[in-house]
Amino acid sequence: MLQNIGFPGLILILVIALIVFGPSKLPEIGRAFGRTLKEFKDAARDLASDTEEKK
Repeated sequence: MLQNIGFPGLILILVIALIVFGPSKLPEIGRAFGRTLKEFKDAARDLASDTEEKK
């Protein structure tokens, strides 16, 4: 999904986020997004390893 956005699309998303949330909230939102993404990857990895163990 993100592979098709490209650099101009990322810049546009960043500008929109800056307008909507303001510069003071962006680091907090970025950290929350990073934590969420890490938890999702960890859960997906655990699910894949559980599936492999059952085979």
